[in-house]
Amino acid sequence: MLDEPTDIAARYDRDGYVFPIRVMSEAEALGHRATLEKAEAMAADNPEGHQFFREYSNMALDFVDRITRDPAVTDPVAKILGEDVLVLTCGFFTKEPKSTAYVSWHQDLHYWGLEGDDEVTAWIALSPATRASGCMRFVPGSHKEIVAHKDTFADGNLLTRGQEIAVEVDEEDAIAVELAPGEMSLHHGRLFHASDPNGSDDRRIGLAIRYIPSSMSQIGGSKMSATLVRGQDRYGNFDLVDGAAGLLTPADIAKHADVSERRRKTIMRET
Repeated sequence: MLDEPTDIAARYDRDGYVFPIRVMSEAEALGHRATLEKAEAMAADNPEGHQFFREYSNMALDFVDRITRDPAVTDPVAKILGEDVLVLTCGFFTKEPKSTAYVSWHQDLHYWGLEGDDEVTAWIALSPATRASGCMRFVPGSHKEIVAHKDTFADGNLLTRGQEIAVEVDEEDAIAVELAPGEMSLHHGRLFHASDPNGSDDRRIGLAIRYIPSSMSQIGGSKMSATLVRGQDRYGNFDLVDGAAGLLTPADIAKHADVSERRRKTIMRET
């Protein structure tokens, strides 16, 4: 565990990550899981329903919007990014029990069309993230380099393009990011990270929130949306959109479709 809150920025700069940080009780985390699973049941008959949970979940699910604004989550992020913070997107990375789903070694920022590297991903566990359930793995210090990637569109890869680092990663250098429900990790958008399939008997559920400073700008593509969750936006580089008003309301579903399409065009612009 962290010794002092002031450890966060220094350790993040050195290693490219910080964990574990307790941001809610286990009971609260399990309550959010129950609400998520209620929403999944509500969206079961919608052919595009899975998108509500993969990106911009804060614009479709009001409880996710509240999590992204919670000072327990944003205080550590602000120590790294400063006080003016946007959520670029957020979504759930869920692996079903005994599934083959995995995430290949990659750097997030390689495809996101952003100017600069000032991005922090907050990953919050709503179920146990262990080695057995396919927790994330990080390579310490790897955020200090930019490497080539390749698209695989591989079956079972949870990433949009099946993207993976096009260089060899020494597995012995990796650390396991084990988190209990209600704990959070923070990692840099250039950090090498991956995760294995879930071999456990429970779902592995994590909410990944992508935070950027309001000074961040975009490189090409359709202008993306973001949500201001702390401080103020003096730049106007993104279309500011409010979070969800409820749980999969018709208005929020329509808004989600619009902002998701603009982000998709940016992410997929080189394919």
